[in-house]
Amino acid sequence: MAQIQPEEKKIVKVPASITVKKFSEVLGLPVSVIITELMKNKILATINEEIDFDTATIIAQDLGFETEVDLEISDSATITVEKLIEICKKEKESGKNLRPRPPVVTILGHVDHGKTTLLDTIRKTSVAAKEAGGITQAISAYQAKKKGKLITFIDTPGHEAFSGMRERGVSIADIAVLVVAADDGVRPQTKEVIEYLKDKKIPTVVAINKIDKPEANPQRVKQELADNGIVIEQWGGNVISVNVSAKQNIGIDELLESVLLVSEVEDFKADDKRDGLAIVLESNLDPQKGPVATILIKTGTLKVGQDVTVGTTYGRIRKIEDFTGKSLLSAGPSTPVMLMGLNSTPNTNDILQVVDGKSIARLKSKEFSAGLLDQKDRSTSQKISQGIEEGGAQKLNLILKADVQGSLEAIEQILGAIKTDEVIINFVETGVGNVTESDIKIGAPAKALILGFNVETTPVAKRLAETNNLTIKNFKIIYELVEEVKKTIIDMLPPEIVRTDHGMVNVLAIFKTGKHDMIVGGRVTEGKIIKGALVEIKRSGEIVGKGKIEGLQQNKNVTAEVGQGNECGIVFEGNTRIKEGDTLIAYTEEEKKRTL
Repeated sequence: MAQIQPEEKKIVKVPASITVKKFSEVLGLPVSVIITELMKNKILATINEEIDFDTATIIAQDLGFETEVDLEISDSATITVEKLIEICKKEKESGKNLRPRPPVVTILGHVDHGKTTLLDTIRKTSVAAKEAGGITQAISAYQAKKKGKLITFIDTPGHEAFSGMRERGVSIADIAVLVVAADDGVRPQTKEVIEYLKDKKIPTVVAINKIDKPEANPQRVKQELADNGIVIEQWGGNVISVNVSAKQNIGIDELLESVLLVSEVEDFKADDKRDGLAIVLESNLDPQKGPVATILIKTGTLKVGQDVTVGTTYGRIRKIEDFTGKSLLSAGPSTPVMLMGLNSTPNTNDILQVVDGKSIARLKSKEFSAGLLDQKDRSTSQKISQGIEEGGAQKLNLILKADVQGSLEAIEQILGAIKTDEVIINFVETGVGNVTESDIKIGAPAKALILGFNVETTPVAKRLAETNNLTIKNFKIIYELVEEVKKTIIDMLPPEIVRTDHGMVNVLAIFKTGKHDMIVGGRVTEGKIIKGALVEIKRSGEIVGKGKIEGLQQNKNVTAEVGQGNECGIVFEGNTRIKEGDTLIAYTEEEKKRTL
């Protein structure tokens, strides 16, 4: 075998994942040699299959090579958040071109413990007044300055439905500030966050908030934290704890200093010379600016004019703005920016990477081909998207449009949690931006309900919806949108039939037998008999038929009901023949609207 001698050993760069064919080219050896070595290691892989870095390293070493991870990502690679974090970690370990970067901080805790107030207070006190005034409420990240050093804060929504987004916020943050209210202590959501922080080993600073309240009890909070595995420094642990009042601006400076202290210990660095890699925090479709993505640069530097891919979207960076709206020519590690120039809105958590112009051209070509196929598939899918699902379940077809990607994800997550076997929610289309005529055209064949969150409906779309008898409903509050979907599902559910038993009659005589009716006499042995009630006929312990009481007499007088112990005459309507000795059970049924 053509093995390299020790004196000829050379180092080859291998990415996190590589095809067998590409690996053979990197080593300069025939593919058959690579496949043979893989088989020796009990790995069966074809020429086009991918192997990971660890496997490639073992094979390379067997063949006399040494490997090092290739930190440059090929434009065809799909980067996940986990892979991005791994790249940043290996980049730091390499020690090349590293410079200090600001820490990325997220604030977490139980609902109503003051996370949003704390973020606002930090922004007002630690961001220059002229900059703070420029921050929009929609931006999900900003930078504060303390002792001449920057700290990047990323906001994660507090509502329980945003749990997935909160977890992502933690995964891309360097430091977590855990907010616990001094008057409330450790709550269920706090415990969830603590478990996640411990599992991911994320450096944490505890902010015991609302210490200005008379019922505040910081010592109890510290004890509850210790009971859940967070032991603060004063108690012999390694977690810094700071007493604060976000509302009264107490302890904010000390909190920021504590964050900087943790950052100094952790020594956060990145390579600002390489092309930027960033993660999408939020995206929206701006009427004037077009698709806008709020991103956090994890490593490298982004520059205006670079070609980029972001998940399935792509474009050339036309403009970069910081969190105050100021235009930048470039931005480095740990910087949150708003980026313009993409062909459409990317998904939250998509990874942005710089590519060459040829890659963009290939993506455009693929997109065009996929678009033609999608049109063919869509017409087919619309034909089958109505009516009844397999298994007898009904289908609620929805088109969902939202202002930003984060809202869209959160709403889909909440609606996905609505469980019923009888109605299935089918998203015909989801997207960011206003409700337009294209949404109506897509929704018409499926008779979809069109829901908008924080968006408008174009006049053309309104007219087209009326023509196609489609309903469009816009909402400003997620809860109200969810309730509307629940109400729609409830209306689709078959009603629950509630039965009420009223009484029993022992049949003593048969007076008349008609084709579909009878007149019988009997005694009420239990409860009461009501005119118009439904009847079950019980004979020898079994139900043998059903019918209805059309008429009722007592002492030859027509009556509406006859009570227990009294004899009566009954006009029975039904196909079952009643016999002497039968028992008639009178009952009524009422339709009751179902609940979820």
